[in-house]
Parts: sequence; C-alpha cells; structure tokens
Amino acid sequence: MLKGKTVVLGVTGSIAAYKIANLASMLSKLHADIHVIMTKNAMQFITPVTFETLTGNKCLTDTFDRNFQFNVEHVSLAKKADIVLVAPASANVIGKIANGIADDMLTTTIMACKCPKLVAPAMNTNMFENSIVQENIAKLKKHDYTIIEPAVGMLACKDVGAGKLPPEEELLDYILKELRFEKDFVGKKVLVTAGPTVEAIDPVRYISNHSTGKMGYAIARVAMQRGADVTLVSGPTSQPYPPFVKVIPVTSAQDMYEAVTEIAKEQDVIIKAAAVADYTPQTVAPEKIKKKDGESAIPLKRTQDILKTLGQNRTEKQFLCGFSMETENMIENSKQKLEKKNLDMVVANNLHVKGAGFAGDTNVVTLLTKDGIQELPQMSKEEVAIAILDEINKKL
Repeated sequence: MLKGKTVVLGVTGSIAAYKIANLASMLSKLHADIHVIMTKNAMQFITPVTFETLTGNKCLTDTFDRNFQFNVEHVSLAKKADIVLVAPASANVIGKIANGIADDMLTTTIMACKCPKLVAPAMNTNMFENSIVQENIAKLKKHDYTIIEPAVGMLACKDVGAGKLPPEEELLDYILKELRFEKDFVGKKVLVTAGPTVEAIDPVRYISNHSTGKMGYAIARVAMQRGADVTLVSGPTSQPYPPFVKVIPVTSAQDMYEAVTEIAKEQDVIIKAAAVADYTPQTVAPEKIKKKDGESAIPLKRTQDILKTLGQNRTEKQFLCGFSMETENMIENSKQKLEKKNLDMVVANNLHVKGAGFAGDTNVVTLLTKDGIQELPQMSKEEVAIAILDEINKKL
C-alpha cells in the first residue's frame, strides 16, 4: 500500500513514545520505508534498537554521528522523505520548530524538509493550554504544518484533559490520507450513500435488509484518500465512520431521500451504494388493516426512488453512479436501470455469486456504462472501490 514511500517519524521525550513503535510496525506491514529520528529525551522512554528492529533502518539520534555514509544525513533524509510525522511532539520541540531553532537531528531535518509535515502534540493539559504553546502551534499552522489534535482523557500524570497522543490508527490515517494515492479527485465533491434503511412498522418491528455499508464506506474512504471532499449519507450500520469524511446519519428511506436531494446539486459525483428498503409501512387506522387467514396484513407503500430523482434533476457536469443487486438477469436489468434512471454507471452484482453481496469483505461486480461492460474478478471491497473510482475518473 505504501511501497516506495518514505516516512520519517520524529519521536520526542514523552511517555507516549512507546506508541510509535506500534505505528512503525503498522507502516512496515504496509511496505513503507520508515526512518526514525529520536531526541535525546526520547531515549529515556524507548530505545533506538526497538525502532531499528521494526524498520530495518538506523535510528538517527545524533547530528554529528560519525558512523554514516558520506552524505549530510539530515539533508539527504529530508530530500528523500515523502512525509514527516513528529509524534509525540513535546512542548519543547514544538517551540523550537515554530521559532526556527535547529539544534539537533530532528529539528535540522524538519527545517530541510519540503514534504508534508505533521505534528501530534502530547503533554500535560496545563502545558498544552499554555498560551505560549498555543501561539507556537498556531505559528506552525500558519507555515503549513498539519496539527493532529490531542485526545482528551486521563494522562500519565493522572490529570484529565487534552494532551493524550491519539491512537496509532488515527496517526496512520493521517499518513494514508497524504500518501496512499495520487490526488486525482482534488477539487471534486463526492456524495456516497451507504448501508440499509430501516422502516418502522411499530415501536418494536421494522423492515430493512442485510446491507452492512462496507462497500459504500470503502468508496467514501478511498475517495477521501484520493483528495475528494466526501459526504457520506449512511443508514444504520456498525461500521466505524471513515476519517476526514462528513457523515450524515439517517434511518429511513425518506430520511435518506431528503438528505441526498438537499445537497445533490452541489456534488460533482454521486454514488448511491445504499440498499434502500423498497417499501415502508403505510399508516392507516387499525380497523382498516386487512386480515388474511387470521393474520394482519400491514399495507405497504413504495419508498421514493432516490436514483430516479437524481437522474431527473442532475446537473450537466454531474457523474451519477448506482448499484444494482440482482438474483437473475443481472446484465439486462442493470442496462435498463442505466437507461431508465439516466445514470452514467451501474455497479452490478449477482447475490447468488460466491464472494459477492452483503456482509462479506469481498465483492464480484460488473461495471456498466454507455461505452461498454467491464467484468471484475473477486476483489476486496476496497479494491472494488478503487476500480469504481478509477472508471469514474476517466469520465470526469
């Protein structure tokens, strides 16, 4: 995933330094080339050998280390770096970087870097809230450093407040956002719908489907990583919200219809991956409910067709993609959907095919456009998301 990318991790004197060992391990599994620079205070909490074992590269600690190849180490590494993350970033190092002080290996390397630079402050709450520290953080932002806000919770000193280093997974998300893909969707607004809708019959029962939202969430996450401004309209699902994505939670088909149609005209690309319930219970007086064989037959009415409405009201430059889940005649039915609903693409799959459909981590889809049909092999849902966005990008 990050093969060929060079990540520089700057570790400073904080109890949270141990977390960066796990981050280094996570990056290594993604095949990144990882270089760690430690301050002298950081070595009080974790040893350079730990990082050298995890990364396969020498951990740099001394600007004037004589055990190196013939180059200016901090300059050559700065040229090589695709991204620099300082985490945990102490108040001392933040102050030095903000004021142009380069007196050790970490700060001299950062001063020579032109790649994206991320800083994750971690310190006691009172230190973090100190006006001087906040001025230094504001100064870094002014100079295009990305600040990863600290988490709130109980700190090592037992105080409770802002100052905790965020989880390693969150730090990784920031790196992936910058490095994983070329930013071919920058400037594009992408709306994705995902998950099921829930139609209440009464306070206890409801109508829904087996959608988990995995496919739509994967599309939203990949589109974000490719630079898009992504809005995700999501039905009820257990999936964690993708980072850096605006999420609008909804429950019913009507909720989703209203959320989507309200912002549709602002979007450049709309991908409807949600499995919206086709019917919703109709509200009628109890005495009018029909009974058959002693059972109450609750009258149903069709939910509003979101895709049809979008197709009828689309803007000239908008790209509209829908999903088609079929149990038979997949290609024929999907072609009809493409034409009748005025779509640019239909992502079709047959729920009877092994590895396709709801709940699983894989999918088997066919992409239908007015130009032709492209059958994809079984892939992970994230790989399918990449293929879908690749095809859309060709048409934009």
